[in-house]
Amino acid sequence: MPADRPTGGLDLAALLADRAAERYELHAKYLNPQLPRMLHTIGFDKYYERAEGPYFYDADGNEYLDMLAGFGIFALGRHHPVVRAAVQQVMDLGLPDLTRFDCSPLPGLLAERLLAEAPGLDRVFFGNSGTEAVETALKFARCATGRRRILYCDHAFHGLTAGSLSVNGESGFRKGFEPLLPDTAVPLGDLGALEKELKKGDVAALIVEPIQGKGVHAAPPGWLYAAQELLHAHKALLICDEVQTGIGRTGDFFAYQHEEGVRPDLVCAAKALSGGYVPIGATLGKDWIFDKVYSSMDRVLVHSASFGSNAQAMAAGLATLHVMRDEQVVANARKVGDLFRGRLAELVDRYELLADVRGRGLMIGIEFGRPKSLKLRTGWTALQAARKGLFAQMVVVPLLQRHRILTQVSGDHLEVIKLIPPLIITEKEVDRFVDAFTEVMDEAHRGSGLMWDFGRTLVKQAVGGR
Repeated sequence: MPADRPTGGLDLAALLADRAAERYELHAKYLNPQLPRMLHTIGFDKYYERAEGPYFYDADGNEYLDMLAGFGIFALGRHHPVVRAAVQQVMDLGLPDLTRFDCSPLPGLLAERLLAEAPGLDRVFFGNSGTEAVETALKFARCATGRRRILYCDHAFHGLTAGSLSVNGESGFRKGFEPLLPDTAVPLGDLGALEKELKKGDVAALIVEPIQGKGVHAAPPGWLYAAQELLHAHKALLICDEVQTGIGRTGDFFAYQHEEGVRPDLVCAAKALSGGYVPIGATLGKDWIFDKVYSSMDRVLVHSASFGSNAQAMAAGLATLHVMRDEQVVANARKVGDLFRGRLAELVDRYELLADVRGRGLMIGIEFGRPKSLKLRTGWTALQAARKGLFAQMVVVPLLQRHRILTQVSGDHLEVIKLIPPLIITEKEVDRFVDAFTEVMDEAHRGSGLMWDFGRTLVKQAVGGR
């Protein structure tokens, strides 16, 4: 597109300058009204003005450290110059995008690069999100095997559209949307339960996150390989959901690659592949599975996505993989992640409210637990009686309010904070977080002060909301 082409009178900068202060009111009126309500309640109703790398900035220029990365989307941080330049370049080229009746080179080039990181997989379907990648895997597994039932693990999160919700192990997300597809949960790591279901002869596949986002629980060592062997013995498939764990998050390109011999039949990716600019989902699979789905010219469009393989998304994906290799991002995730978990693990013996630090690469779970001392146990018990997960929220809030660090509680009713920062962070950001976390934990162990006052407010709100 020529640089001098008129914008049609739409001045986004002026519009934002004029209306940005209404952001929470606009959302409350026209979108999900509970989101601004929740943000106001916990004091997360900030007015961020811009972002760069692993930081946000408010109107006063205050710097906020991002330990959330948009739920894992911004693996390269915000506005990486290489990805931004690629997206701008592909728009300026004026390509004949999505004609439907040609084969653009960009999807093929991105598929080639992506498959190079996943030996044993042959083809890619591009959609627009993680939940679409999961939907694709579910459909392909059923078509390829001729069976309809999918197994999933307790506490899994695979998305919120109807098919992916059917393999979502969190009842809170499923409530109000049932009946769903006839799928069955098994405990993560339980080979006996898996084999029991497989013996029924109707299982198409098991879908599993190598490290569950909820609670940051990894599959036990050796389980993923053993599960794969059981599945294949019963002519069922292994689907690895790498929407959050993939593209370098855990210190390998895909998390399943940490375990020798694991070769999934289908792999779901998304989030980080976007470079933070254009939504993208990818389902990688074996050649014979794609051949079953696209078995003839009559079935050429049996599974497709209107915006799948669009030029902007493909350019963003290609640029992301280029940066990953050029800047050794995966190695950085491994190195900094090991340092980060090690620094946090040293605090477990220091704080009785700190129960565990776990994870892999830059996917880290910090779990809190029942203290031993009577003074702390009284406050802890009151929080647990009102609603499990309130103590973790008590930690998240001062991290943002006093230390300008954005984190999240790992799931509803969990006393776990999950850290999934941009994969480009360094020891500097680790030091900043650990110093802030130490201050928060010191205050928590005094058993009084503003933090516990906030806790009592949360208790009142939790009890009043029942």
